[in-house]
Amino acid sequence: MPQHLATGVVHKVPEDFRGALLASGKAQTAWNAITPLARNEWICWVTLVKKPEIRAHHIKRACEDLAKGKRRPCCWAGCPHR
Repeated sequence: MPQHLATGVVHKVPEDFRGALLASGKAQTAWNAITPLARNEWICWVTLVKKPEIRAHHIKRACEDLAKGKRRPCCWAGCPHR
């Protein structure tokens, strides 16, 4: 049975980010509790980077930050697609 993971406003959750969120119960719970606009910003923050190793770092950090209760990416101007 697939686990429920809410989406963003403009962006869909990429598979690599989705897998990481589903692997962490705390991150998944926090993800589903934040607003669609906040989810959109996390998705955009993960996908706008060009290097695969930076993207992997962003995914790891997003899951850690969400599990700690952080609602939006830090020190980032925000999703340009809003």
